[in-house]
Amino acid sequence: MDVRVPRLAEGVESATVANILVSEGGKIEKDQVILELETEKAVGPIPSPASGRVTKIHVKEGDEVAIGQVLISLAEEGAREQAPKEKRDQLGKAETGVPAPQEPARAAEEAFEGEYRYESRSGFPPPASPSVRKIAQDLAIDLTRVKGSERGGRITLEDLKAYIQHLQQLAYAPKAAAEKAEKAVAKGVDFSKWGSIQKERLSSLRRKVGQRMYDSWSTIPHITQLDEADITELMSLRKKYGPPFEKKGAHLTLMPFALKAVVAALKKYPIFNSSLDEAAGEIVYKEYFHIGIAVDTEAGLIVPVLRDVDKKGMLDLAVELNELVEKTRQRKISLEELQGGTFTISNQGGIGGGHFTPIINKPEAAILGLGRGALRPMVKKGKVESRLMLPLCLSYDHRLIDGAAAVRFMNELVQALESFSEKALKG
Repeated sequence: MDVRVPRLAEGVESATVANILVSEGGKIEKDQVILELETEKAVGPIPSPASGRVTKIHVKEGDEVAIGQVLISLAEEGAREQAPKEKRDQLGKAETGVPAPQEPARAAEEAFEGEYRYESRSGFPPPASPSVRKIAQDLAIDLTRVKGSERGGRITLEDLKAYIQHLQQLAYAPKAAAEKAEKAVAKGVDFSKWGSIQKERLSSLRRKVGQRMYDSWSTIPHITQLDEADITELMSLRKKYGPPFEKKGAHLTLMPFALKAVVAALKKYPIFNSSLDEAAGEIVYKEYFHIGIAVDTEAGLIVPVLRDVDKKGMLDLAVELNELVEKTRQRKISLEELQGGTFTISNQGGIGGGHFTPIINKPEAAILGLGRGALRPMVKKGKVESRLMLPLCLSYDHRLIDGAAAVRFMNELVQALESFSEKALKG
């Protein structure tokens, strides 16, 4: 039997092989972890569905794999041994509907002999990387018509390029369409022509972050509203209650204050706690408040989700926040803890950032950026005073939210921060 990449989570189409924990010829037990996949910034185990012997490992560490792609082949206990490799290669197409591994050009050529159609017994789509799926989507290409040349029928960029060229020949595509297709699969620039260079392989996490940011920026019309809040009194409260919180195992930072202030604003202006369902043409208002916290780690930016912020006191928020951040930095965060957010906060103040334009964490409707607080001369009650001002940066989806609503939301947020109640810290 073949063990394939399972459906991982909503919106997750691919993963990276982080660790392979079995070897060919080795015996394994049912539910034994055979490998670990890194998905959406979390690392998760893949258990074996049965006991038996590993006859073939189809991937290696670092490979990017798609849903439905074959990971290992397993001879179940009591089942007959699989045929030798040569015979399996010959029978591969007839038995599975997927050709044995071969050169891309040859696979592409065979794909055009007749009307090829990918058939999946499990209902999974053809295995392919997100970048290949993106190109196919942009060019309105049905990937079930493209025969993959890699292990498990995985579709490569070369397979897609060959199929595009075939379609152009059949349909006498206009020059503009041909140039668009060629540009989509063009190779990178050889920078070594102008001098010495060094190369570093793009990490799986960086690729995923980059793809998500590109998707969000290219599909959501971003607008950023900038403002400042006077947090002089708020930081006095933090200084006063910091030691008592420390005795209870909680480090009181600015973030719990920001979380409470954000939820107060979200309750008054629920459009900022919504998502746009483009397929249904509906706005989805969430009646829960799960706030994503952008965490800077050695591997890159990761956004875990702190759930039910509205139902928790400042002490609980401080404790859970500290635990969540530490767990994230150690890469022990689960996939579930990275999902379900309704609004995100990105705090650059700790590393010296000021105003910036954060990118919305799709499918959310908005994100708040916090900068570093700085002392500024401000007029208060007719007198010039030195006040600690906090930069606030609100990016929002202009399809859902107008500028006037953003100003009102920001005013509410500023008010909540500047008049933070001491009662919230005593509860």
